[in-house]
Amino acid sequence: MTDVQRPPLPPFDADTAALKVRLAEDAWNSRDPARVALAYTPDSRWRNRDLIFQGRDAIVDFLTAKWAREHDYRLIKSLWAHGPDRIAVRFAYEWRDERGQWWRAYGNENWRFDANGLMAERHASINDRPIEAHNRLFHWPLGHRPDDHPGLDELRL
Repeated sequence: MTDVQRPPLPPFDADTAALKVRLAEDAWNSRDPARVALAYTPDSRWRNRDLIFQGRDAIVDFLTAKWAREHDYRLIKSLWAHGPDRIAVRFAYEWRDERGQWWRAYGNENWRFDANGLMAERHASINDRPIEAHNRLFHWPLGHRPDDHPGLDELRL
């Protein structure tokens, strides 16, 4: 455990869990691997699709490679459920590959936090679907999703 705190802290209620999800979305939309990694414990355990790894250095390496190949990445996360130290989210993100093909990825994540609000475990299941550029739904400027932009429910995702 570390002395650094990352509010909101467990135990989560509906409001603090939703805030934790939005803060995670904002960090991922920054596409800054070092910034994102600070939300995780130094020994955080990850399963992302078929990859299993551990630790902040591995998280930075993973995200650096991810955003090198996933161009124009935009993500929306939505709270699905929560417990005292756990949060489940569903998400969708859009990105373009090096050939110009657009993709929408859909998935679910299960998160477990330590007492300081750092994520100790992340389990992600993700499916990709090719989409045509005219079917894209995430059009805000790169970075933070505007507060008035529809979420997953409003977009029927």
